[in-house]
Amino acid sequence: MTELELGDSGGGPSIEIVSDEELESAIRSTEGVPLPDSMPILPLRDIVTYPGTLTPLAVGQERSIRLIDEVLSGDRALTMVTSREPDVDEPGPGQLHLVGVAGVVARMMKVPDQTVRILVQGIQRVEIGEFLTTEPFLRARVLELPDVVRGGKELEALTRNVQTTFSRIIEEIPYLPEELQLAVHNIEDPSALSHLIAGALRISTAEKQEILEQVDVGARLRRLAEILARELEVIQIGSKIQSQVQEGIDKGQREYYLREQMKAIQEELGEGDEQAEVNELRGRIEEAQLPENAQKVADRELSRLERLPPAAAEHGVIRTYLEWLIELPWTQTSKDKLNIKHARKVLDADHYDLELVKDRILEYLAVRRLKPDSSGPILCFVGPPGVGKTSLGRSIAGALGRRFERISVGGVRDEAEIRGHRRTYVGAMPGTIIRALRDAGTKNPVFMIDEIDKMGADFRGDPASAMLEVLDPSQNESFRDHYLDLDFDLSDVMFIATANVLDPIPAPLRDRMEVIHLSGYTLDEKLHIARRYLVPRQISENGLTPSQIAFADPALRAIAEEYTREAGVRNLERQIGTVCRKVARDRAEGRARKKVTVSGKRARAFLGRRIYFSEAKRRTRRPGVATGLAWTPVGGDILFIEASRTPGSGRLILTGQLGDVMKESAQAALTLVKSRAQAIGVDPAAFEKTDVHVHVPAGAIPKDGPSAGVAMFVALASLFVDRPVRSDLAMTGEISLRGLVLPVGGIKEKVLA
Repeated sequence: MTELELGDSGGGPSIEIVSDEELESAIRSTEGVPLPDSMPILPLRDIVTYPGTLTPLAVGQERSIRLIDEVLSGDRALTMVTSREPDVDEPGPGQLHLVGVAGVVARMMKVPDQTVRILVQGIQRVEIGEFLTTEPFLRARVLELPDVVRGGKELEALTRNVQTTFSRIIEEIPYLPEELQLAVHNIEDPSALSHLIAGALRISTAEKQEILEQVDVGARLRRLAEILARELEVIQIGSKIQSQVQEGIDKGQREYYLREQMKAIQEELGEGDEQAEVNELRGRIEEAQLPENAQKVADRELSRLERLPPAAAEHGVIRTYLEWLIELPWTQTSKDKLNIKHARKVLDADHYDLELVKDRILEYLAVRRLKPDSSGPILCFVGPPGVGKTSLGRSIAGALGRRFERISVGGVRDEAEIRGHRRTYVGAMPGTIIRALRDAGTKNPVFMIDEIDKMGADFRGDPASAMLEVLDPSQNESFRDHYLDLDFDLSDVMFIATANVLDPIPAPLRDRMEVIHLSGYTLDEKLHIARRYLVPRQISENGLTPSQIAFADPALRAIAEEYTREAGVRNLERQIGTVCRKVARDRAEGRARKKVTVSGKRARAFLGRRIYFSEAKRRTRRPGVATGLAWTPVGGDILFIEASRTPGSGRLILTGQLGDVMKESAQAALTLVKSRAQAIGVDPAAFEKTDVHVHVPAGAIPKDGPSAGVAMFVALASLFVDRPVRSDLAMTGEISLRGLVLPVGGIKEKVLA
């Protein structure tokens, strides 16, 4: 016999499966026993019994044990009633339901824990009328509540529906034995069927009590059908959830099993390192803390990499792509040094003068301190070579406490050099911007874009147009490299571009940048720069010390005037380095043991014959020669306009590889001289019998520009009036036919020349 302990000690109902002989014996013992007027009341906790069912109960309360002893010594009859308040140990009359089941104790067994186990056969539904006593246990009058049966097709249909639904539930629920399904189909009495099914289901005590109190068999079956339909739906949903969970578990176990198999196969084939490499990449991706969009792409590409064999051509492409994603500084930033005094000290220590640039950097630091999320400026330093544009960018990075990266775009003609190649191409790589970011290791470095005026364009695209997105503060927060195919934020980068000439830069690109002009240095500025920066650096680079060599000011002046002619100080530093190497050689050979002080005379001895002379006085001794000033990408320069006349028919001959503008300037100058002939004391008839030849020496060098007009006019006037031009006078400016000298640019460079 299988028994499940129930009763006022708690628990849920179950159907006890007993042998046929025991069941017949229990039924025979109850036959012919009349229902007494008063019966002892056994309260049940969370249990509802039904007529015709055999229910095992565990009795533990002292009052209930006395009741069982009393019943067993008499007619063995009692009434089982469910408590309304299951938490109360000894419920009173007002805490019990008024409908219960009268039954007979068929078997009793005492156990060592001082509790009693009984088997009660339910007989009849009863209603409690009046409680008679409460001590030593409850006793009350009871009235029978017989079933009300209204036969017909509806009752038969309800019976079959309940049987069918319960059979489906038995198939789904493991705790209901299969024998119960056979018993349900063999019961022909609808009332007994409802009692059997209600007792077997794990439903709430309130619903069980509701079924017990329903005397109409048809209504009872209808209510039971509703409960069964609900339970079946819940069971099916639970089964579906369980199958989904099990499917997920099975899938995970299957994938784990297959991975282990694949791992074993790879180890046998000697390919185990590939899986280890994938695992390493997965760990690096997790550590990289990629943004959400990059994380999705990385996970997708890593899944593709796992499925590809190592020999596949795309395997290396995906692996390289993932390494680029991991190595980029998506979130890494360096902390700005917002100490303005410190920044000023660093800038002054590295560069002499350049106050405009220094003020602009200090202004940026002040704004950054007040508004930390401000975007980086886009500066463009324009000036001749050697004035310190690139080294100034390095000093700015040091003042800000940022990483410095330099990229040169001079001669770049392929747009992919800026935006990168698409991954469909063999050997595709990111553009120079993304590569520099990877090298910097932070997303807010100082980028020095050198030679931005020397970018070209051909059939591969226009890199200057691609640079628009990089240098536009309103667009570069979502810069998209073709190789990455992901947005990268460049708004924190401080871009500094350099150029020798502003004109070749396209107007849209020029509009994105804040242009700062760096002119050449005067002689006095060159001497200061040489003393403070160039001399100490060259002494150190050539293995000397300040105690072994020193430069006097006359030596630096001689080197700057006689051996260099430039706007910057690059050649000046080279010549200082030459002097230092001469002294280093003398010390290495033992000829110089004391400190060498380089004077002007000694500097000339080290450097040889002077390279540059003042030619103006010698070249302008004769009439017809004027000194002009010109602006070039490397600074200012002087040029001599020579005019000569020969007998002829009034022709104008131009030589010296002049451009169209200078040819037109010469024609305008000759016309102006003719129109002012009487004013300057020239016979107008002289022009008709004279050919005029205008020549600009250094004919191998192309020359063009409007600023030579006034010099050509002065040279022609000097020729015809036969008076030389002052040697200490140089001129620049475009001339008009009205005799007006128009304004020109590059004055400082020309004056320095």
